[in-house]
Amino acid sequence: MSSELVLAKINKIYQRRGKEPVHAVRDLSLTVKPGEITALLGSSGCGKTSTLRMIAGFEETTGGAITLDGIPIHGRPPARRNVAMAFEAYSLYPPLTIGENIAFALKSGRLSAAERTKRVGQIAEMLEIANIVDRYPSSVSGGEQQRASLGRALVRPAGLYLLDEPMGQLEPQLRSILRGRIKHFLREHACTTILVTHDQTEANAIADRIAVMEEGVLQQYATPAELKERPANVFVGTFIGEPPMNVFPAKLRNADGRFDFVIDGNAVLSYMGNEFPAALARLGERNSITLGARPHALRIADSGLKGKVVSCQWLGDQTHLAVEIAGRLAVSVAHERINVRAGADITFAIDSADLHIFDSVDGRALVHGGAAS
Repeated sequence: MSSELVLAKINKIYQRRGKEPVHAVRDLSLTVKPGEITALLGSSGCGKTSTLRMIAGFEETTGGAITLDGIPIHGRPPARRNVAMAFEAYSLYPPLTIGENIAFALKSGRLSAAERTKRVGQIAEMLEIANIVDRYPSSVSGGEQQRASLGRALVRPAGLYLLDEPMGQLEPQLRSILRGRIKHFLREHACTTILVTHDQTEANAIADRIAVMEEGVLQQYATPAELKERPANVFVGTFIGEPPMNVFPAKLRNADGRFDFVIDGNAVLSYMGNEFPAALARLGERNSITLGARPHALRIADSGLKGKVVSCQWLGDQTHLAVEIAGRLAVSVAHERINVRAGADITFAIDSADLHIFDSVDGRALVHGGAAS
């Protein structure tokens, strides 16, 4: 079953006795297409779980509308929203076995006992919990309980699937395996899905599009590639990516066919006119911008930004260099092994196509790699 979810100017304000209200979600609008997997990504307190709970019906909206296939559901009780949810806190029934917990969502349907058993077995196999279906929640680990909660949501047909940090308790190797299986399952069954996570790797691996949130505000809603290559603002640029984007306050100067980025008065990146994309050139001279560059874009060179090595780490397949440039810490990533000592002087170049330029006042993106934002 595949449905379209539309959030239109959703707000959530928590009233607190004797304290200022908390505006947890602010005018959130987004559309999840039928069969699409969307991740709500952000740090703790950004509003992603409040959003999920409003969609599920466990929190009332302060304002706005939620529709599923054009039908308003924000006024309906949870049981009448045609939504399946996997809870971060598991919420399993203690008197029931793991298998009975997973099958519970199927009891309202007209399936035979044999068909229910078959579906539970398939889901349990996918989630690597087939060996514990006869045990009770109190006798299994937190990670196994979490997978049972996820299985209970996925086993039933629904118009929308809500997954709240569904793999947060799993060890890395199992999490990596299940990401692929769960994505395949959601794609195969055309499940319209919202995944809440603070894990970028999980969001990138599973979601078709990611909604980045901060302080209750939607910062950008785009594909994983778009978020990395064309961040809407400084926040998204520095939040998405590991290590995050390097940013520097700078001035842009244009003289004699040469373009200079001046950082802190003495560090300079210079480009000749034929090296400088048209969209960058159209910015003209600017006394205050924010210059961004991903760690892989900082290349050791004979001329460019001068810095001092703070640390050098070989991670087995990458070298991470932490460098102080113009009083700010920056990170460079190289795929080859580099041997330099802390305190050594070093110089980096950045291709103009790898530059990201942001407004220094409101942080919005102006240019990405020579293309206007």
